[in-house]
Amino acid sequence: MRRSLPLAAALLLTLATTAPAAAAPPPGPAPTPLAATPIQVYGAWHCGNDFCTWSTPRTVAEFDSQNHWLVDRGDGRPSVNLVVLSFVNPLDLLHQTTDAATLDGVPRGMTPEIVQYFTARGVRVMLSIGGITYTDDWDAALAENATLLGQRAAAAATRLGVGIEIDYEQNTDPNLAGLQAFIDAYRAVHPYDATGARPQARLTIDVAAGDRWLIALNRKATADWLRTGSPVLDYANAMVSARPASASTAQANWQEHIDGKAQYSPPVPPLAPAKFTGGIYLAYGGKPLPECVDYATSVQKAAAPYVQSVAPNGAGTSAGLLGFMFWAAERPATRGIGTVPPNTCEKGAGAGATALAVPVPMPALRQS
Repeated sequence: MRRSLPLAAALLLTLATTAPAAAAPPPGPAPTPLAATPIQVYGAWHCGNDFCTWSTPRTVAEFDSQNHWLVDRGDGRPSVNLVVLSFVNPLDLLHQTTDAATLDGVPRGMTPEIVQYFTARGVRVMLSIGGITYTDDWDAALAENATLLGQRAAAAATRLGVGIEIDYEQNTDPNLAGLQAFIDAYRAVHPYDATGARPQARLTIDVAAGDRWLIALNRKATADWLRTGSPVLDYANAMVSARPASASTAQANWQEHIDGKAQYSPPVPPLAPAKFTGGIYLAYGGKPLPECVDYATSVQKAAAPYVQSVAPNGAGTSAGLLGFMFWAAERPATRGIGTVPPNTCEKGAGAGATALAVPVPMPALRQS
């Protein structure tokens, strides 16, 4: 955008046309570029082959035929260092439901063999409880017995050797007391572990893309669970927006978390950059996105300088988000192409893992 000259600058410009030219000063040193903070989290939510229900067990061979790009970016190294199997119905988990689609409260497709498919290659695995489809079931489960739900989530994590993600998308009057009881019960079994050595101790939460949705949940999480001095949850994921966004729009959303919303009543406090990731799309609609198939023109490439260097603004001490999360592998919706062959993501997310030097396995995370 062009800007008009201030009056003083305009006057100096006029004088410069009549006054003799002064000798140019010697060139100074080039500015020092900001050091890029290494990406630590580079993961994908995974919806299985049936639009996020995971209701059918699969053989490892068949699963690999649809998902090999996740564990091989083309040179034998995984394209991501985290996969989040999405979703577990919280009410089924509470009731330990066993039926055609569910076994002891967990979808039948989320088997030890699928978990091991990733973990044997150094890729961390988590289960996501919730999603927008199960918002009412989150409400019902928390109202019925939030403590028992937390205990059963902890037991599922123990049984499968995975972490747990909270995806409670209640925008209106969320049951925060119940969610606190859920977290307390989970942490009683799997205490916070800054080293990340125990997969079961990894407990995260999804918040909105920015601060203007899931406001009450975001406020509570930022104020009480994601503080650097006394963390309860490991980190948050800033979810994807309603549809694919440009790098500048995504960054504006993420900046809201860093800045907080002082004008809200009560205010939303700022969130440390080291306590969240930014979410972007892999696939949407009927054509592949660059995020999946062309790293050179992708959002993650354009946003990487911001993600690796954005400064804290009231919380935390280190620059840069933890990294990126991608929505979503395989078949996240009944419409669209997903990430199955021939639309696999070695040249997008996989190339990004190489360009950004993503560590596999995931290291201990920055804490401040």
